[in-house]
Amino acid sequence: MNRRTHLKSLLASLALPLGLTPLQAAMAADATGRGRRLVLIELSGANDGLNTLVPISNDHYHRLRPVIALRKPQVISISDDFAFHQSLKPLMNLWERGELAWIQGLGYPQPNRSHFKSISLWESGGDGRADGRSGWMTHDIEHQLGRRVSDAHGISLKGDLNLFNSGGGRWMSLTSASQIESTSVPLPESGAQYNTTLDLVAAKMRELNHTMDSLSKKLQQTPSVKPIQGGVLGDQLSQVVRLIRSGVDTPIYRVQLGGFDTHDNQLGQHTRLLSQLARSIYGLRKALEKDGEWDNTLVMTYSEFGRRAAENNTGGTDHGTAAPHLMTGGAVRGGLYGTAPDLGALVEGDPTHTMDYRAVYEQVLGQWFGISSNRFSSYAASELNDLLV
Repeated sequence: MNRRTHLKSLLASLALPLGLTPLQAAMAADATGRGRRLVLIELSGANDGLNTLVPISNDHYHRLRPVIALRKPQVISISDDFAFHQSLKPLMNLWERGELAWIQGLGYPQPNRSHFKSISLWESGGDGRADGRSGWMTHDIEHQLGRRVSDAHGISLKGDLNLFNSGGGRWMSLTSASQIESTSVPLPESGAQYNTTLDLVAAKMRELNHTMDSLSKKLQQTPSVKPIQGGVLGDQLSQVVRLIRSGVDTPIYRVQLGGFDTHDNQLGQHTRLLSQLARSIYGLRKALEKDGEWDNTLVMTYSEFGRRAAENNTGGTDHGTAAPHLMTGGAVRGGLYGTAPDLGALVEGDPTHTMDYRAVYEQVLGQWFGISSNRFSSYAASELNDLLV
């Protein structure tokens, strides 16, 4: 019972991945220093892409949304055909600097409109025909990054590790950086009575404790950072800045902004959420640029699906398929990428995706992290060739 209590305590406090591998000896040795990093922002609930990157001159858009379609006073034009929702104004600085890109029409074959199922597909690199078996980046980051990661392979600042599902590696879920400083992993006693599985568990515990101790020491030498505005997302990104500033070597960070399941009265709720998103990203860029880390940082949004093209009868939108997502960072070549879905050729009321979202994953792994033979190589899209420096 004591052994079971130790394991339950561990899983409850740290959401340790269930994949079990032997201890990787001297995991922090020969570290080559901090490299490029990816900050993933999950827009939980499914963001309405049409009212985010707005096809302002499209007659179909206005016909499909007589109540919630945005008009010119409610948007910031970036071309004759497209505009930002006005709440994204803080991102205009990045757009004008050429550091913000929108990738249009992202989706996958045979789309699933279940929140749980579709986010699982996005996080594992699957589609409506086949599930992924692990987090979309975990294997390549663990085995093909080309350098030793001295701390965690990934840190999630929200409560689950679904994105980081892996049979190995050091993937952590924490609510804040301060949790690292106050948490230790309870170790089971060693002894001949343990079977092989429990021996592997104990090895994993020691490995994680080593990582926690390393992170804790770095954070203790780093003061709290100035809060980033933007509500709960700003708070999470403030923690990311502190982790980066402390010298933590972690290539993947994951944060989340919830509330995008806008079935009712969408206009007000969506306005507030996009304002939080924009202010948070702007604050992150400002802090990391000051630290000289913006060029090493790639920020990307993702969401389980888009919303229906047509509004519903309660002033909102229902579960849909394709949507645009943004990417920003000092190494991003800004602009519009891909093709917007044809709103005049809907399938069962939904836009048809024009680019497989896994083409973006291929760019992140291949171009950003230098993993040319990554698991998404077959999804490479020529439209994205100039996306990253």
